[in-house]
Amino acid sequence: MGLGEASARGTSMEGDCLSCIKYLMFVFNFLIFLGGSFLLGVGVWVVVDPTGFREIVAANPLLFTGVYIILAMGSMLFLLGFLGCCGAIRENKCLLLFFFMLILIIFLAELAAAILAFIFREHLTREYFTKELKRHYQGYNNTDVFTSTWNAIMNTFDCCGVNSPEDFEESIFRFINPGEVVPEACCRRNSHVGEAGFSNREECLSGSMLYRNNKCLGNVSACESFCESEQGQ
Repeated sequence: MGLGEASARGTSMEGDCLSCIKYLMFVFNFLIFLGGSFLLGVGVWVVVDPTGFREIVAANPLLFTGVYIILAMGSMLFLLGFLGCCGAIRENKCLLLFFFMLILIIFLAELAAAILAFIFREHLTREYFTKELKRHYQGYNNTDVFTSTWNAIMNTFDCCGVNSPEDFEESIFRFINPGEVVPEACCRRNSHVGEAGFSNREECLSGSMLYRNNKCLGNVSACESFCESEQGQ
C-alpha cells in the first residue's frame, strides 16, 4: 500500500511538472507571437504608410531590403509563436516538430543578418544619410521622390537636415538654388492660432538662425546639443 501511494505521488508530481513546463512553453511562445505580430505590423505600416517613409525607404536599397527582412522575420516569429502555443496546449508532436525546425531557421537567419549588418555597417550611419542628402536633395522639386519625402519629414518634425542646417553646405541644393542657404522646409512657421505661413521666409532662406528650425532629424536632445555646439563654432 505504501509503495502504491509513493508511486501515485511520484506520478502526480511528474504530471504537475510536465503541466508546468507545458504552460511555461505556452507563455513563452505567446510572447514570441506578440513580438512577431509587432514586427509584422511595423513592416506593413512602413510599406503602406502614406506620409513619406515608404518613399525614403524605396530610395535606399539597403533600407528597402531591411523592411522586407523585418516583414519576413515578423511573419516567421508570428508563425513560430502560433505553432508553439498550439503544440504546447494540444501536445501535438507534428506542430512541435515544425516549431523546432522554425527555431533552427530563425537562428540561421539571425546569423546571416548579423553578418550582413557588419558588412554594410557604413551604410547605416548618420554620415551616410548626410551624404545622400547632399547628393540628392533638390529643395523644391516635388516630382522627385527623395526631395518631396525629405520636405515632408522636415516639415513634420520641425528639423533641418540630418545633423544640422550645415548639412546643406556644398550640396546639390546649393548648386540649384545659389541664393539660398537652407530650403524652405527648414523655415519656422507661425505658431499663433489663426496665422498661417512662415515667420520670415526671406530671412530664413538667407541663413538667419532666428527664423529657421535648428534641430536635427529626430528631435533628440543629444542631437540638438550637437547642433547647438556646431552653430556656436
